[in-house]
Amino acid sequence: MSVLLLLISALVLIYLGIGGTTAAAVMSIATVVGLFQDEWHLISILCGGVLLALALILVIPGDLRLDKLSRPLLGWVRSRLPKLSDTEAEALKSGSVDWDGELFSGKPKWNKLLDAKPAHLTSEEQAFLDGPVEKLCAMLDDWKITHEQYDLPDKVWKFIRENGFFGLVIPKEDGGLGFSNTAHSEIVMKISTRSVSAAVTVMVPNSLGPGELLMHYGTDEQKHHYLPRLAGGDEIPCFALTSPVAGSDAGAIPDKGIVCKGQWNGKEVLGLKVTWNKRYITLAPVATLIGLAIKVYDPDKLLGDSDEIGVTCVLVPKDTDGVNAGARHLPMNTVFMNGPTWGTDVFIPMEQVIGGQDMLGKGWTMLLECLSIGRSISLPALGTGAGKVASLATGSYAYTREQFGRTISQFEGVQEALEPIAGYTYMMDAARLLTSGMLDRGVRPSVPSAVLKYRNTDLMREVINHAMDVVAGRGVITGPRNFLARAYQAVPIGITVEGANILTRSLMIFGQGSIRCHPFIVEEIEAAGMEDEDKAAKKFDGIFYRHLAHTTRNALRALLLGLTKGWAESVPRQGNIKSSYRQLARFSAAFALMTDVTLLTVGGGLKARQRLSGRMADCLVQLYYATAVIKQWHEEGYPDDQRPLVEWCLQTCLRDLQGSMREAIINFPVPALRWPLRLLVFPLGATGLNGPDDKLGAKVAESIVKDTPVRQRISRGAYTTMDPDDPLGRVLNAYKLANETADMRSRLHDAMRNRDEDELGGIDLLMGHQRKELVDWACAQGVVKADECDKLLEALEALYDVIRVDAFDADGLKALSRCAKGKRKVVERPPREEK
Repeated sequence: MSVLLLLISALVLIYLGIGGTTAAAVMSIATVVGLFQDEWHLISILCGGVLLALALILVIPGDLRLDKLSRPLLGWVRSRLPKLSDTEAEALKSGSVDWDGELFSGKPKWNKLLDAKPAHLTSEEQAFLDGPVEKLCAMLDDWKITHEQYDLPDKVWKFIRENGFFGLVIPKEDGGLGFSNTAHSEIVMKISTRSVSAAVTVMVPNSLGPGELLMHYGTDEQKHHYLPRLAGGDEIPCFALTSPVAGSDAGAIPDKGIVCKGQWNGKEVLGLKVTWNKRYITLAPVATLIGLAIKVYDPDKLLGDSDEIGVTCVLVPKDTDGVNAGARHLPMNTVFMNGPTWGTDVFIPMEQVIGGQDMLGKGWTMLLECLSIGRSISLPALGTGAGKVASLATGSYAYTREQFGRTISQFEGVQEALEPIAGYTYMMDAARLLTSGMLDRGVRPSVPSAVLKYRNTDLMREVINHAMDVVAGRGVITGPRNFLARAYQAVPIGITVEGANILTRSLMIFGQGSIRCHPFIVEEIEAAGMEDEDKAAKKFDGIFYRHLAHTTRNALRALLLGLTKGWAESVPRQGNIKSSYRQLARFSAAFALMTDVTLLTVGGGLKARQRLSGRMADCLVQLYYATAVIKQWHEEGYPDDQRPLVEWCLQTCLRDLQGSMREAIINFPVPALRWPLRLLVFPLGATGLNGPDDKLGAKVAESIVKDTPVRQRISRGAYTTMDPDDPLGRVLNAYKLANETADMRSRLHDAMRNRDEDELGGIDLLMGHQRKELVDWACAQGVVKADECDKLLEALEALYDVIRVDAFDADGLKALSRCAKGKRKVVERPPREEK
């Protein structure tokens, strides 16, 4: 009994995270008490002595522990830690850690989430959304833009320039609007609900590009010259990173700059002779200022002793001799300006290096810092916007579309598709706002930005696919009436750009997050990389044993919380969602344990274990999105009408989290650890988290069908119109009329069901082409009142108009063909290579 008590006391001390000195004192007392417990007191003394010795070894620093324990362990750890390239090492130093670090800790501090300053808009920012953004959206006809003009109209370009859309985040003192990151996200999202082409045109100059790089790293001269011109639209920027061979891997880009002397404005100056070949560059065909990521070399040693200086960001004016651009790519029937740019031996002076000569070789860090901002805003906002349009349009269509005498929104099969549209849209919006709130607090969330980009674009695909299933034939016929086609076609763009989702999931999220967000790994890597062995051993000695206690504590937490289903954890009471908090705490501990086990066993082989890395990334995604939903509900004051949505999101995330964790364990690359991990993480088996049931799913589906505040909350921030000649307005107008005439149409349906067809005078029971005759009959029979007839006819006309699709005669199709004829050109390589 005394042995058991001693072991339990040791485990409790570790579980509670008691400090080493206190632990040693407690174990000493336990050893003495063991003398008087029972006839096995000698064993008690022995066990207590061993535990006490271990505690003392960890508490008392000295040469004995350093030489006999820490140095050998350092050598072993060096063999297990991931080997980092120079670019990966720089990535670890960039960005910052916020709520993502709590999820990796194994014991999230919930108050840190709930008390964090939320995303918000100023009155000035809201006025801009209600004014210029609303006007811009009203000017956009996406069918004409994508099928007739292949560009934004001139008046739209002019409006964008004159109203500061290219300078949303540039400070006011530099000519911009000085808006917050949340405002930037809201603006892009709203425009995207109208036109993806216009949204991309606005978002690119405000995310990763010359403007943002200049704001953070530019010289005073560069800021004073370029920022006002960028903010006012006098300069159109683009930023070129992607090369045909290297993709977006800056470590492998072949584009180069050679340090040399050359002529600039009539003077001989020190500069760079730049050669590049880039493609997929948004705004390149119209850009007047090209930002480039290149590798700089100094073969003549004009700057020092090193031949290779490294990745550098430079600015090249479009009118510089040797610059080539102008041909266009057409990305999936969206027509934002995109194309290749190239140049050979183009000379630029050192003053065109962003940040000046001192920033040579620091371009990768610059890009990583800024990418964590831009990637958190642009594509996540676009994905959320697609979800809001799908919720609005599909919920409305499902209500207005009738089959077998009732709205199709009442069919369980349709509800099954509407359910994830509503739930995932709410989830995307919550994660978007959590992350933009971080940005506004000054956080540079490198890991959350990757999580958000990957998951929101992936959920965009899910939502749009479900929406297409509901609208069926209405969604597959292209034309001006189609309100989903362009969003459907744009899905692969979001999936692919700014780091393809396969790459982001299988390499970046967990591969970088497991190191960047871990409380000890970064310091251990630094210790392992130190050349001075004494300093390395001492630094390692001060970290490793805390790491060991951290891992042991999370193993115990995962086991105990798994056995008790989280009841051993103290969680917030707000919202009455304690069970979800407890499960999230349980899986955070399991996730932290799995992270440590993966790093210590797989180590440097993690890059090749992309299935494992991807599953662990999925675990982090579900933890992040579930907690984002909690944060959003908290900020809105826990409105009860949102509870079904919140419960659906939490249950969905926990179900998927459990599945990803289970898959990671049963396929763990070290077979001997599978059963121990399964025992620690799922001591009672992977059961109990089955996701939302049908009853909850029906409520969530209903949230975008019924005209309630919840429907308005889900679609909040989307552009809306009731114009019956607009593709979205046509559906929303019919939805409004359907709600207003619900009682009249119910009476009409009842009357029709209760009478023979002969008594209806041969009128089509399906209310197809004889709507006027049907209303006249209903009025004559007293089914509807005289003052209701016109309203009923208007509603029936609108309901029929919703299901109509576009049709083109031969001349119409030829006209469309003439719009596209002669505008195709393949430019994959510079002319010199093609020759």
